[in-house]
Amino acid sequence: MSLDFDEIQQEEAFRDSIATVNADGKRVWVFPKKPKGKWLNRRKIISFFLLFVLISSPFIKIDGVPFIQFDLINRKFILFFQVFWPQDLYLFALALVIGIIFVVFFTIIFGRIFCGWFCPQTIFMEMVFRKIEYWIEGDWTYQKKLDSQPWNREKIFKKSLKHLIFLAVSFFISNIFLAYIIGSSELFKILSEPISQHIWGFLGIIIFSLTFYGVFAFLREQVCTSICPYGRLQGVLMDENTMVVAYDYERGENRAKFKKNEDRDEKGYGDCIDCYQCVHVCPTGIDIRNGTQLECVNCTACIDACDTIMTGIGKETGLIRFVSENGIKERKKFEWTRRVKSYTFLLISLIVVLAIMLFTRDDIQVSIFRQRGTTMNITADFKISNTYELNLINKTNKNYWITLKTDSKDCTIRMAFKKIFLGKEKQLRERFIVEMPINTQFNGHKTIEIKVLGNGEELNTIKTKFIGPIF
Repeated sequence: MSLDFDEIQQEEAFRDSIATVNADGKRVWVFPKKPKGKWLNRRKIISFFLLFVLISSPFIKIDGVPFIQFDLINRKFILFFQVFWPQDLYLFALALVIGIIFVVFFTIIFGRIFCGWFCPQTIFMEMVFRKIEYWIEGDWTYQKKLDSQPWNREKIFKKSLKHLIFLAVSFFISNIFLAYIIGSSELFKILSEPISQHIWGFLGIIIFSLTFYGVFAFLREQVCTSICPYGRLQGVLMDENTMVVAYDYERGENRAKFKKNEDRDEKGYGDCIDCYQCVHVCPTGIDIRNGTQLECVNCTACIDACDTIMTGIGKETGLIRFVSENGIKERKKFEWTRRVKSYTFLLISLIVVLAIMLFTRDDIQVSIFRQRGTTMNITADFKISNTYELNLINKTNKNYWITLKTDSKDCTIRMAFKKIFLGKEKQLRERFIVEMPINTQFNGHKTIEIKVLGNGEELNTIKTKFIGPIF
């Protein structure tokens, strides 16, 4: 029994540390082999589409409103051309909760697929920076050779060229990132006007550029394996029914090198020929055959590599594939478990609630309150007057001329100006007075309706109390 326990400990020893750190705690640099295959082609389609969305979103505008912007300075957020102000924080919070649940939901079903297919860090690393590296330094064997050789003319030229291009791409990404915060118009001002007028803007670009350069040139997979909290979280969310990129040990074991015309079944060998191609292509440096691991981002590079080998030796593909632990042990297909159904119902419900809130949201937020600390006044012509405060928030990209109107009998509205100008994406406060004849039946107060008109169209009707005498 003790021996079995020791064997299990030895087999699981690889989990005691991440693949990119050796026993001395030093960084093990990963040189992944250039991947190719149908799964990579699918990732390219998704990645290039997402790159287009990421790069173009701050610059795509309708009536001056960008597709996406997170203006922290002015406390304004724009999603899908919809402007959200601090008053809409509950909507933004709900959308954020939906986003988190959406990621959790996909993690329960497909493991860490978000990291390998949709995360900006992975997309820029694998589809931009890694491709630049392959173009300049060659495939993995050439990169390892270049890295180990002394600093000669070839190494200095290739390393310098690579890092200069990395810096240029990082500068470009930092400008895009800044456009999400301050807007494309402000970004163009920073780039076109003298530096002295935009010191802080240029400082921000430099800081972001160096940050992105450090991440993609040096940190790389360490972001996914050590820094990003989502990688740690996935272990809590996944179970034996989660679909992940996994090695079918029931079919692959026992491993043995491939020999032509050898009957592997007769000798008790599995389909894995121990070629290590799945290890060579892994961008985080793990051996997928050890089982589900923290570092695996479900990038599917190992699936393409293994399928190529299986095809070459005349075996069925899918030794490494998307499959659950139960799918390997019990040959079960994916099941909609109670847990998955619960998250599905919760996610759909929240999306419906958010959609209803968005469609019923007022573009012009109107509120009318009696001015604090005031009571009724009696005018010289024997009328009762109350002072009110009008609060308006314009969430649109249109200008409005605001007027007030009431259908209440014998009720008169007095304003400093007949029309109030409410600019696009602006907020204003105005006071106005409502008067009613002193002989009106009040009984202490009376409910009146005030219509708020914008450019002649009714925006909202507010009911408020008018304080009067008690007869």
